[in-house]
Amino acid sequence: MPPVEDLRYNPPSWSVILGLRAYEAMDMPDFGKAFEEVRRRLWNSLRDLFPIIAVVAFFQVVVFQQPLQNFGQILIGIVLVAVGLTLFVFGLEVGLFPLGEEMAYAFAKKSVLSWLVLFAFALGFGTTFAEPALIAVAGKAGELAAAEMDPLAQEEYQRDYSFALRATVATAVGSALVLGVFRILLGLPLHLIIVAGYILVMLLTPWAPPSIVAVAYDSGGVTTSTITVPLTTALGVGLASSIRGRSPLLDGFGLIALASLIPILFVLVFGIVWT
Repeated sequence: MPPVEDLRYNPPSWSVILGLRAYEAMDMPDFGKAFEEVRRRLWNSLRDLFPIIAVVAFFQVVVFQQPLQNFGQILIGIVLVAVGLTLFVFGLEVGLFPLGEEMAYAFAKKSVLSWLVLFAFALGFGTTFAEPALIAVAGKAGELAAAEMDPLAQEEYQRDYSFALRATVATAVGSALVLGVFRILLGLPLHLIIVAGYILVMLLTPWAPPSIVAVAYDSGGVTTSTITVPLTTALGVGLASSIRGRSPLLDGFGLIALASLIPILFVLVFGIVWT
């Protein structure tokens, strides 16, 4: 493996995140600064939600010309979403991002490629296989695929089809992260891999059953979950930061693109083989 360099991201301390920093020019007590930081984060979350709220309100009032039903319940829901989004971003900053980068640096420092590859594959497979969006899509695809089967065999066929589809997509994401790790280690250009991948997609599409093509294309989107993306990004950035001659900005990103591309190829092949 290339030489390791300690360029890791240093996560902000709890005191910095909560705003408990000692400002010489301010006499505000610590709890006041913490409250101000929480207020700022909640406001940022509400600001991010505002476009969605504005679109829904516009169509409800201007297009449908109807008042909002259960306005109090909707308002409570918006507040809960804002609080949840704030806590989620906070958790990323203090937990998932530092964890992913720290593990990437530890694997790079250990200089054992097999463990790094195994970790990347396990991370991609585990987070994707348990992804609720993938479970929903695979379940619906299995239900529709089993609709034309004998009624006595529909349930078993749907269960087998959904499980095989989930395993295929999860394996694809794990393989994509392994490919991304090798790309970072070897300094391979990302755009060439992406172009080659989509050429393969176009070549495989005519051979795949029409019923699986749309499912294959959608499978790339359901892999980008709220857990997979932060850990994958932290892994790529941490690994690129730890290796001499690699840029976190140029080489650290791109794992998500591969995790969206490779499942399309795998599902197309799955459709050909399953049929």
